[in-house]
Amino acid sequence: MARSSSGFVAGLTAAAVAVVGFLAYQASANVPDTLGKPLASASKVPTTKAPRDKKNPVALPTASGRGERVVYSVDDDRVWLVDANNRTERTFKVTPGTVDPAVGTYAVTSRSKAVTGSDGTQVEHVVRFALVDGVTIGFSSAMDGSTGSPDSTKKLGGIRETRKNGTAMWNFATIGVKVVVIR
Repeated sequence: MARSSSGFVAGLTAAAVAVVGFLAYQASANVPDTLGKPLASASKVPTTKAPRDKKNPVALPTASGRGERVVYSVDDDRVWLVDANNRTERTFKVTPGTVDPAVGTYAVTSRSKAVTGSDGTQVEHVVRFALVDGVTIGFSSAMDGSTGSPDSTKKLGGIRETRKNGTAMWNFATIGVKVVVIR
């Protein structure tokens, strides 16, 4: 009986490996060339610092696009979650990694509920949108609640937010949602 069970298990394992290999091939064959690169956008994002409301410095900057989007200012280390009617649902400070994305319009390309960050920290609510010189750029929250500065000697693309803000980002920024990076 043991011989027939081991043969059966070996057959199932071989079939599973073949299916996974086929699915991996299909996934790699269907990856768009633009994955992680800025999208061409009808509303151009200025490469200079976007104008700010001097009376309300945390107000959504003008020239940050239209419609539903995440706006991320690399100069101000701030994020705005903007609904389809151009109203800010939430804004908050973030701690950037050591590698910044270029100014432009991107889309959320992948998400992970919980992983180990590139700095070795356990993170949750990971929302990825860009790739810069092999470094993945995305928003995440450290499970221990930390938002400290990253190790400047490493290339890190994690943009850290508090757990509360990370939950808001996770609920808002699903696959395909625009991410507008401004100065």
